[in-house]
Amino acid sequence: MGANGGDREAGEVHETDVAIIGAGPVGLFAVFECGMLDMKCHVVDVLDAEGGQCTALYPEKPIFDIPAWPEISAAELIERLRLQAAPFAPVYHLGERVEALADTADGGFRLTTSKGTRIAARAVMVAGGVGAFGPNRPPLKGIEAFEGKSVHYLVARREDFRDKRVVIAGGGDSAVDWAISLAELAAQVYVVHRRDKFRAAPESVNRMRALSETGRIELVVPFQLAGLEGSDGTLSAVAVKTLDGTRRRLAADKLLPFFGLATNLGPIAEWGLELDQHHIVIDPATMESARPGVFAIGDIAAYPGKLKLILTGFAEAACAAHAAFARVRPGETLHFEYSTTKGRPGAG
Repeated sequence: MGANGGDREAGEVHETDVAIIGAGPVGLFAVFECGMLDMKCHVVDVLDAEGGQCTALYPEKPIFDIPAWPEISAAELIERLRLQAAPFAPVYHLGERVEALADTADGGFRLTTSKGTRIAARAVMVAGGVGAFGPNRPPLKGIEAFEGKSVHYLVARREDFRDKRVVIAGGGDSAVDWAISLAELAAQVYVVHRRDKFRAAPESVNRMRALSETGRIELVVPFQLAGLEGSDGTLSAVAVKTLDGTRRRLAADKLLPFFGLATNLGPIAEWGLELDQHHIVIDPATMESARPGVFAIGDIAAYPGKLKLILTGFAEAACAAHAAFARVRPGETLHFEYSTTKGRPGAG
């Protein structure tokens, strides 16, 4: 994994060639494509881990249309993209949202995040998928004190839950998939849902129910979250209740609320870009937006005939990297070479 920008001194401005907004699969591949052209990248994402929707929504689900991979899980795809980008030492700013984008006197950009991180870049690539998105938080009093320590909205490291008592709330694919996965290593897994009908893939629901019959998972239905117990960010129990007021106390170390994601463009909508139904209109020849030096790739990019596929985003990342080179290295001529010919910059 590349470095994390959080250890830099407060007020310091990070300088880089390209700032990438979004650490999903397309954003990660853009790091590689920029690296192959000897351009350094800083990557900002509002989520606490790389991977975007692949990590947040369906890490265990197989993907079938990645070239050369007849089948690969979303989590493995992200891990391999991270490894592919790693030699170029990207700096990740996770758990942060880009709040402002300003032009600089030298023709570059200054980005400021929600945590006050400042990044100076010659070019910007927006790879935010459907825009900035974050979890729908359950309305539990004091939940903020537990977030990041005992309450998590995605699983960044499965091993963090080994031998833990885990409460999973929700009835969709994320809830069911992680219940199945964590049942292999957690001390106890509870699945809390307001009804006994789940919205996940039928095969996954059947696997979860089979695990509940063996005691590996306890289905707590029909219940919903009612409160948290603990101190200093450390959870000790989760209170749940039914609609008629029946209450239970579940001894717990971790809570995973999976209630979907809230999506919106956020501050991006104010950056002087041409928009079409919350997507950024770009020139498909360069992936550049109406604001020179700002490119859009992946699902957020809009142009005639657009296909919203990960593999399409990969091609767009390559195109944008080559187009951005002229801004990052003005006056230099870019001679196109295949990777098999040029090798990897800095390798061997």
